Amino acid sequence: MIGLPKTTEFNKRIPKQTFYENLDVSSMVKKFFVDQIRVIYWKNKIAPSTTNLAAGTNVTELQIFEIRLSGNELDESVLELIDKKIPYHILFLLEYEGKYQAWIGYKEASASASSVFKVWQYYHTEWMKEEELPVKVEGLNVDAVYENFVRQIAGAQLQQTEAGESLKETVERDAKIRDLKKQIAVLQTKIRKEKQLNRQMEMNKELKKLKKELQLL
Repeated sequence: MIGLPKTTEFNKRIPKQTFYENLDVSSMVKKFFVDQIRVIYWKNKIAPSTTNLAAGTNVTELQIFEIRLSGNELDESVLELIDKKIPYHILFLLEYEGKYQAWIGYKEASASASSVFKVWQYYHTEWMKEEELPVKVEGLNVDAVYENFVRQIAGAQLQQTEAGESLKETVERDAKIRDLKKQIAVLQTKIRKEKQLNRQMEMNKELKKLKKELQLL
């Protein structure tokens, strides 16, 4: 799987109901598990014990999950639930009819409890052959491998704007960009619908301000 050494292989099938039975999970998310997923495999574990990588400061282990789908879509809430259930960083490989997508979330431990994680944002590739996935083990420790996985999968969406910019800083900037684009789209719709000229002028002024902010990021 994505060129990982045999020492990382785990190959354990996980019953999908493990993630929603006896848990406070909405009926809709349960339906996504039942309808959209055929089987889940815990394929690999990247850690100092399974590789020649040094331990990471923020990422102790990196798990690889293969999720074989019934169709070509999986609701993001499914990945969120698995990420909350598993206290490690996870690379998801979705498979459907021989094609793959790589998904990964920017995930970090809570300041109050190291075993509680928050996922800020998911990034994913298009559907492609397994050997075409832009996912390679690069780095000297598990932290670096994880950060490189996120950047490889996100591609141009997480380009560093300056040397030394951390992954967290890049993700935060990306979040601001996405938020500004949403605000701009909403405002443009309001301007098209507005009948009063003075209100149009006020909103156009705000629109220019938002676009200028976006250019600076």
